[in-house]
Amino acid sequence: MKFSKFTLLFLVTGSFLFSQNQKFTIAEAVNGLRSNLAVKNVSQFTWSNDNKAFYQGTTNGYLITEVPSLKQDTLISLYQLNKNLSGDNRLKTFPRITFLNKDKGYFTQKSKYFWVEKSGKDWKVKDWTSLDENAENTQIFKNNQGFVYTVKNNLFINRNGKVTAITNDSDENIVNGQAVHRSEFGIDGGIFIAPDESKVAFYRMDQTMVTDYPIIDWSVTPAVNKNIKYPMAGDQSHHVTLGIYDVKNDRKTFLNIEGDPEQYLTAITWSPDAKTIFVGVLNRDQNHMMMNQYDAATGNLIKTIFEEKSDIYVEPQHPLTFFPNSNTDFIWQSQRTGYNHLFHYSLEKGLVAQLTKGDWLVTDLLGFNEKKKEIYYTSTQESPLERHLYKINWSNFQTQRLDEGAGMHTGILSKDGTHLYDSYSNAASPRIVNVINTNTGKSKNILTAENTLKNYQRPEIKNVTLKADDGTPLYGKIILPTDFDANKKYPTIVYLYNGPHLQLVTNTFPASGNLWYEFMAQKGYIIFTMDGRGSSNRGLKFEQAVFRHLGEVEMKDQLKGVEYLKSLPYVDAGKLGIHGWSFGGFMTTSFMLKYPDVFKAGVAGGPVIDWKMYEIMYTERYMDTPQTNPEGYKQANLLDKVQNLKGHLLMIHGAQDNVVVWQHSMKFLKAAVDNGVQLDYFVYPGHEHNVLGKDRVHLMQKVTDYFDEYLKK
Repeated sequence: MKFSKFTLLFLVTGSFLFSQNQKFTIAEAVNGLRSNLAVKNVSQFTWSNDNKAFYQGTTNGYLITEVPSLKQDTLISLYQLNKNLSGDNRLKTFPRITFLNKDKGYFTQKSKYFWVEKSGKDWKVKDWTSLDENAENTQIFKNNQGFVYTVKNNLFINRNGKVTAITNDSDENIVNGQAVHRSEFGIDGGIFIAPDESKVAFYRMDQTMVTDYPIIDWSVTPAVNKNIKYPMAGDQSHHVTLGIYDVKNDRKTFLNIEGDPEQYLTAITWSPDAKTIFVGVLNRDQNHMMMNQYDAATGNLIKTIFEEKSDIYVEPQHPLTFFPNSNTDFIWQSQRTGYNHLFHYSLEKGLVAQLTKGDWLVTDLLGFNEKKKEIYYTSTQESPLERHLYKINWSNFQTQRLDEGAGMHTGILSKDGTHLYDSYSNAASPRIVNVINTNTGKSKNILTAENTLKNYQRPEIKNVTLKADDGTPLYGKIILPTDFDANKKYPTIVYLYNGPHLQLVTNTFPASGNLWYEFMAQKGYIIFTMDGRGSSNRGLKFEQAVFRHLGEVEMKDQLKGVEYLKSLPYVDAGKLGIHGWSFGGFMTTSFMLKYPDVFKAGVAGGPVIDWKMYEIMYTERYMDTPQTNPEGYKQANLLDKVQNLKGHLLMIHGAQDNVVVWQHSMKFLKAAVDNGVQLDYFVYPGHEHNVLGKDRVHLMQKVTDYFDEYLKK
């Protein structure tokens, strides 16, 4: 059969148009980027110890890739593992292996640890050890001669199969070896093995003085209460100490840390020679930190290395990072200049130099190239909306950007600093992965992922820059309906968070930032999102503008966004909606009560309603205590403002929320009843602070339906 050129053109064009006309299902909009629409990635990337290759996981094994040639081969396969295993030990999916070298490693299955070791062209698997089935927070000695782990509230060590209890606290409210201070201040664990593995430092948290707080399990009949310890702002806080366990002598001591027992201990760092340990001692007011050095054998204070003070707050978030093969010189990350930067300190000389400078911040310290005297890091130097990879010479301060391509870059440095794994995305590129030779600056591509959304109907997305009332630039995005007609008026939803430690608007893939936004655009909505003052990665002045008055400056900034939206002829100002979760839930509820004429409908998830009921560490940093800032707490309290509600408000909460406890929205409901105010409410049993998995599809369908009900009519 013959086709004319016109017919062929029609067929090709028609096929192209059809292929880009697919619409997201609600399941794809919510979980698609983690399932059928997931962008291809390099899985489980690790550099080899000899710096000559890297490993990556596949569905049925691991690949090894040599550098710089990028010659690739299978390192180990699922078939090779299962040949050595039988019965219940046989693997259905490939486990994550920690490789000690290309011929040896280990993995874990159901509390059992297995060695894998190459034997000729094959691999042998043998049992290593089994830990208690309730073991958690497991740390493994680098010499592979033992494990340190927790069982419930106590700490144990397993050395060559012999188990010793490091702690034996019978009171379950005294917790050892776990993260403390509600995981604020960069704390992500409670076990710290010394570099020479002769000692183990650990947190001990006494919570006996903290009030019990009930978390009810409704899945069983009758329901069961599980108390947690939840220190609320202005109340008593837990007491934390730092223990040192001498592995060889089976001896335990505690550091003699003076001061208020309710102070915070963070930035725990061993000296490279394992003789001393460093602790950032931060007062409960969070405005004075001392970096102290202690003798690991006696627990006595050696000296205070430096102090940091602020009229607002000091927030240490990183341990010390010692220079290679130095027992005296280290890098300290500090916001003392207004932006997080790298400072070179010496135990002998004190402050040597501020290494990085500027109105931008270092977001990640990647490592060193000792031979070249280079430090590698990620920063916002190009733009607050992007992350790029840099190196700086610690002697002459010469700096060089290492990556190419706009967007959000993350890096993994080889141990010798000669090669850098660079993975990034931007509005137009789902994911690009390169390996950079840090000596030559040349890079080789190992992955350019296809656009998994190419067959879908995508909206136009515009970057927006507005100005706060003090002239500060505010970055946002507006997502237009997929069938956009400038002559029509559309219902519009503002999605916001605008709280500390989060940034919504960056140059990443997808450009919208969230497929649910695009799903709503396909349904005929405009979506607007913007990071106001108080949010992350813009420096201390930007973040601290909200101090003692949470919600006020943030709402002023978001109102600039509303003003912008109302200036657009295609925005229906009478059909504005607002949605946010957690801090965004607090913001949503605040708007519906404090500016009741702006939004017709709002959906607030897991909202803080009264900051006096939120945790000490976070709340007191930004609000001080209820005793010292009663006006700020009263201003932010939403319980006495419920009578202002005019629009339609849907409030949602997880029934097992242990972050923003359920009592917040329960008290709000009581206030609504007391004031004769009607609102809508929904609870997700079995979920904590975030509703995840398949139930999140249900959640976002409910949010969607709510806006359809009140903004589409």
